[in-house]
Amino acid sequence: MSSFEQLKHRFFDECSDLLQQLENGLTDIRESGASDDAVNAVFRAVHSIKGGAGIFGFDALVRFAHVFETVLDEIRSHRMDITPDNIDTLLTAGDVLSDLVAMSRAGETPTSEYGHECRTALEALMGDGEGEGGGAAGEDFADIEFTPVKFGDDEEADGSQTYEISFRPRPELLKKANEPLFILRELRALGELELTADVSRLPALAEIEFDHPYLAWSGKLKTQATQEKVAGVFDFVVDDCELSIVNVTPAGDTLPSDNFTPLPDNELPMVAAPEATIAAAPMPAAETVMASKPVPAAEAKAPPQKVAATTTRVVLEKIDRVVNMVGELVIAQAMLGQIVQDLPETVSGRLLQTLEEVVHHTRELKDSVMSMRAQPVGAVFQRMPRLVGELATKTSKKVRLEMAGENTEVDRSIVEQLADPLTHIIRNSVDHGIETPDVRAAAGKHEEGTVRLAAEHRGGRIVIQIKDDGAGINPDRVLKKARERGLVGPDATLTDDEITNLVFMPGFSTAEAVSDISGRGVGMDVVKRNIQDIGGRISLKSERGKGMTIQLALPLTLAVMDGMVIRVGKETYVVPMSAMVECLRPARSDIHDLVGTQGMLRLRGELLPIVNLGNLLEVSSTEGDNGGVVIITEAGDDIRFGLRVDELCGHQQVVIKSIEESYGSIPGISAATILGNGRVAFILDTEKLYELAAVQAPAAMNNARLENTAAAAKS
Repeated sequence: MSSFEQLKHRFFDECSDLLQQLENGLTDIRESGASDDAVNAVFRAVHSIKGGAGIFGFDALVRFAHVFETVLDEIRSHRMDITPDNIDTLLTAGDVLSDLVAMSRAGETPTSEYGHECRTALEALMGDGEGEGGGAAGEDFADIEFTPVKFGDDEEADGSQTYEISFRPRPELLKKANEPLFILRELRALGELELTADVSRLPALAEIEFDHPYLAWSGKLKTQATQEKVAGVFDFVVDDCELSIVNVTPAGDTLPSDNFTPLPDNELPMVAAPEATIAAAPMPAAETVMASKPVPAAEAKAPPQKVAATTTRVVLEKIDRVVNMVGELVIAQAMLGQIVQDLPETVSGRLLQTLEEVVHHTRELKDSVMSMRAQPVGAVFQRMPRLVGELATKTSKKVRLEMAGENTEVDRSIVEQLADPLTHIIRNSVDHGIETPDVRAAAGKHEEGTVRLAAEHRGGRIVIQIKDDGAGINPDRVLKKARERGLVGPDATLTDDEITNLVFMPGFSTAEAVSDISGRGVGMDVVKRNIQDIGGRISLKSERGKGMTIQLALPLTLAVMDGMVIRVGKETYVVPMSAMVECLRPARSDIHDLVGTQGMLRLRGELLPIVNLGNLLEVSSTEGDNGGVVIITEAGDDIRFGLRVDELCGHQQVVIKSIEESYGSIPGISAATILGNGRVAFILDTEKLYELAAVQAPAAMNNARLENTAAAAKS
């Protein structure tokens, strides 16, 4: 890949972050008002995207971003008020900008009509006929001119100050998506500006590097602005340029800058080539704006109190390769441990300590690599406030979104697959769950409904909960719709929980009419399938008139996990440690034989059904009196059940290898791994095992539920 292509790839990576900042900033403005910080953050994001797009010739993106940026400049200058309609227009503009970035990334050329309606709406916000082709919106950077102004001794004493300015950009300035000409345009807005360009460093055409600034500028500015305000124009670039601002007002009260030190004459030579009045295209840029405030000289000499964390951008594929290497290292470590166990004790004793260190360092390496892939779920959560706001407007409802746990981290590959499921669930909550204000008032509820989105780490997994205080699911209506669609037989008898879970069946919908929100029968079945595809599980609880709760339980990573190795007959399996509560070998007297069950274990007052894993997987078991019982949590509930196995072989880190692409879905099996002896072992899917056990012994499972519920009620 050429350096130019690498820079383009980096630009699009930056755009992803900038578009997220743009979305977050507009959402903050919509909810909390147009604070200066929020507006400036949105302005910087659009400005950075526009600056980076110019170098690669994405003209449509640059033109639209320029109009967008101009409107934002009006807002941040307090020349335009923020209204709900304005915010809707800005949000739409953000979507168009995102689409233009996506088209540019894909190598597509947008049509001239794409985004025209939104651009027209942006221009209309500025009013006074400042539409396309005129005014601020139609201004092109190529048309910027700086008219020379003569300064003489006979100037009127109007309170103006005159400043000599020297400005030489460094390469870092362009790499952070800043435009020298935009800065000079801001400077011109302060007063009368006369600048000349220093082109002495301009090389031959064949030697020009596209990301290197060769020009420098020097001249005078006559303005009524304070020196602090003049210096503020360079706030974003003060660390990435050589800059001097000196007050040379003829009245004699020259005030040298506190913030800037004049450059020596040999540092910024005056024009060696013919002088040129500035009139040029914008300088190219490729990365995000890095804001930096001028630091007073006195403070600059003081030692820093805290060193800011530095970051570097790494292509995700490189981290993935390291993750794969760590996985192979884990397998090799397990094999080495197996070899050490097979050596004579006199030899193995000397190796055990070293092996323990290798295991320790391997685990630390694995945790460090996984932390590099970790990403807060807030990246997905932050899209939801806007979604809820738009849905509330479309459905004429009042809805408030509450969020918690946005900083909970999970593997990036999982985060990327959460957006669609969460969008489906929240759409259903607002459209089907939350009632209209008049219905809620009649039911004694607050007119404003609440949707709560929360995430937390629990038991080695990440649990995401979406809860609303709406009407809940109407079992009668669901069952009626299911029978109309032939999903349930006319004589079938179902419990409320079974009826509720019909919403996960393909093609099921209770919507009376198809709309742009829902009603096509595509949603919850897709949610369930997507969650299961990443090794997660989904559960749903509904209480009529009080709301519904959907819970997603997801693995923290899809690469390496801790597991308990078990044996059944001649076969070896791995149970995820995150699914286990405890392991024990119960006495025979603790297990009670009941009709229709394989045994019930009473453990600390709780009745647990026991299932023979060999029977579930149709594997011959050699279990004797020493067989262990692995206690596992039921999916989405606190009820536990026990798996009887032949032997507990010990804890081990294992590498997760998918088998679905080659063998399809296997009930009770989620993936495979390679053990230290080189054999392949299946990783058990505890949720599916419980479903298999419920089919084999439904009476035992139901009796356990009822008895445990009764015991909890008594206590």
